[in-house]
Amino acid sequence: MYIDTLSICKERLTCLRAAELSDSLPTLQSNSSSFGTDTDADSQMQDADPPPLDHVFPSTNSDPEEARLEAQEFSKFLLAKSYFDCREYDRCAAVFLPTALPRAPLSPVSPNSNIKSNSKTWKGKGKDFESGNGHGPTSSANSLPQLSQKALFLALYARYMSGEKRKDEEGEMILGPADGGTTVNRELMGIAASLQGWFTARAAKGLEGSNQGWLEYLYGIVLAKGKTEAEAKRWLLRSVHLCPLNWGSWLELSGLLNNVEELQKLVPELPQHIMTLIFHLYACQELYQSSQQVHDQLSQLERIFPESQFLKTQRALLFYHSKDYDEAESIFSTLMHADPHRIDSLDHYSNILYVMSARPKLAFLAQVATATDKFRPETCCVVGNYYSLKSEHEKAVIYFRRALTLDRSFLSAWTLMGHEYIEMKNTHAAIESYRRAVDVNRKDYRAWYGLGQTYEVLEMHLYALFYYQRAASLKPYDPKMWQAVGSCYDRVDRPVQSIKAYKRALVAGSFYDAGTSFGPGAANSEPPSGVLDPETLYQIALMYEKLNHSAEAASYMEMTLAQEEGADDDDDEDASANGTGVTNTTSKARMWLARWEFACGGLARAMELANELCQDGVEVEEAKALIRDLRARMEKTRSPS
Repeated sequence: MYIDTLSICKERLTCLRAAELSDSLPTLQSNSSSFGTDTDADSQMQDADPPPLDHVFPSTNSDPEEARLEAQEFSKFLLAKSYFDCREYDRCAAVFLPTALPRAPLSPVSPNSNIKSNSKTWKGKGKDFESGNGHGPTSSANSLPQLSQKALFLALYARYMSGEKRKDEEGEMILGPADGGTTVNRELMGIAASLQGWFTARAAKGLEGSNQGWLEYLYGIVLAKGKTEAEAKRWLLRSVHLCPLNWGSWLELSGLLNNVEELQKLVPELPQHIMTLIFHLYACQELYQSSQQVHDQLSQLERIFPESQFLKTQRALLFYHSKDYDEAESIFSTLMHADPHRIDSLDHYSNILYVMSARPKLAFLAQVATATDKFRPETCCVVGNYYSLKSEHEKAVIYFRRALTLDRSFLSAWTLMGHEYIEMKNTHAAIESYRRAVDVNRKDYRAWYGLGQTYEVLEMHLYALFYYQRAASLKPYDPKMWQAVGSCYDRVDRPVQSIKAYKRALVAGSFYDAGTSFGPGAANSEPPSGVLDPETLYQIALMYEKLNHSAEAASYMEMTLAQEEGADDDDDEDASANGTGVTNTTSKARMWLARWEFACGGLARAMELANELCQDGVEVEEAKALIRDLRARMEKTRSPS
């Protein structure tokens, strides 16, 4: 009855007190020598068998040894779990691990490697280490007490969380003097050494097959934090095979993927499980892959989970990455009406509203999020985007800093704060913000692009070129990335490479678009179908002019003019409606062509283009001067010699 009351209890502090009382009860012994010792010698109870622990504390574990250990630790586990829920991580770990863990550097070698060969050596930090000698920082001796995997995971994970909490406390103010991003979790080395010893001992006994996957998951996290990513990926793969329903392992595995090629190589090694399909979908979305195949896979999952808000959010993010803002906004709006208290992914929704310049909707979203939970990083980003749209950049930075105070690994806040510092002309803070965003997630193309923008403002074009190339490699089908690369090549006087980059932008689908999906000053504008970006065509023409290829330059200038009317169509009204109309870029191209025709002797064509410029109202004075020169030339050619 006491245990049932404890299990039903939901209040953390009340549950903690109940767990402490439960742990203070006398411990039941499983051996017959200690059972019945308080009875008389002639009593029949003296020969009675002790009650099995698994009837007193039932366990669902199929492994009898693990079930026995879990039954013995039941009261202590409830106490430790209560400490963990109250965020008293050190107390939680001390329930099962009273002594401090050993501190040692991380080893890039599998703990099982010393069983296969005692002569194998590895190099780390400039030193050779004999893997089988049992000495040094990565000793394979198991110093942990005999605990169930469930209790050991809770204790070691609490130790890890304690280190993360202490790391955040040592970081002090966001982007302050002591916040250099160099503080580390000091518990990682001890946890790694303990897990290495535990896995080695299990392998020596041949018990690897009875592992549950939770400690493999924790070891993968520790290795990933220590930048030993290949080993981390291997242990996380082992974890998802042993426990495929642990979504945390899938998330960590996704964070170690740098591109689609790595994902394709990983897929054959994944277990045959529905979680593999969900992981593949999530990883494709994180890698900005929004192909029809990904949408079909998402539709297949939605037939299984038709009301899943997670899957609907993934659909919205796929549309967001492909710049279909209207569709993405519609899905997020439906999700918000279905569950107005849901805060997850609202930062992405606010980004979409910011790009669309939907200020009333963004204001309403900020009010709803603040009323629900003002101390969530997503809420702070929503409010920060609202102030950014109002051009109150100082207030926006305050809220992005608040989001990072709540969660220093919150990617959106670092990137958005970098955008705000760009607007405030604080390039040093912008660079630091973008670099911290890249540290959190190397796949964030917006942070790489932001770094390129910042260095371009500083006129450090080679640095900017490097960061733009990284952004383009992450999102190769975004024409804005290649346009930025082409611009940098032009600045460093490499016109041939610039032409290649601009043509890559056209191949990537460089439609005329006044807005972008990142950075300040973005606005939503649906690109006309079948119309190429006239600015890209104009820049290609200028590059050919630099190379003295006038004929090629003229052909691209003609293509730039052709975008005013759009694609050829049987219906002239529809064709003109799909064009860009007269723009500054097309007017510049018209002026260039008029002068080129004038130089080549095409006076009639030059006069036609100059008159069009006067009608457009752009470059009027230069057009009138050109017309005067043309008339003088024509009169000169008509007059007899």
